[in-house]
Amino acid sequence: MKKIIVLAMVFLALSCKNKEEESFGKQEEAVANEAAASEGMQAEVQTPEKLGETIFQGKGNCVSCHQVDKKLIGPSVQDIAKIYKDKNADIVTFLKGEGEPIVDPAQYEIMKANFVITKAMSDEELKGLEAYIYSNLQ
Repeated sequence: MKKIIVLAMVFLALSCKNKEEESFGKQEEAVANEAAASEGMQAEVQTPEKLGETIFQGKGNCVSCHQVDKKLIGPSVQDIAKIYKDKNADIVTFLKGEGEPIVDPAQYEIMKANFVITKAMSDEELKGLEAYIYSNLQ
């Protein structure tokens, strides 16, 4: 009987020790994850222009038809910026599919296919694209 009690106490002591070590390790991991998350959040904070550039070259897939300084399939980013500024037009409204084409109406049908992408974007993302386009104004 004494052996059983001694074994139970040893087992209990080892179990408590493992829980303390596990808990301590989890706390360190939680602190590390929290620090990484806050660093990640800081890394995610970016200017609207930088957000727009990231979208332009990434999920927006704009770069497949538009170059900064020359016409590809669609007009150059510089041409878009100049025309929208000169006409005091709203790029975000156009990207939402709610505006008329003013830069290159002949390419509008091709652009319409991309409204599926731009309509799914948040206002912040659309304003970022607009900021990026205007940042290339010459």
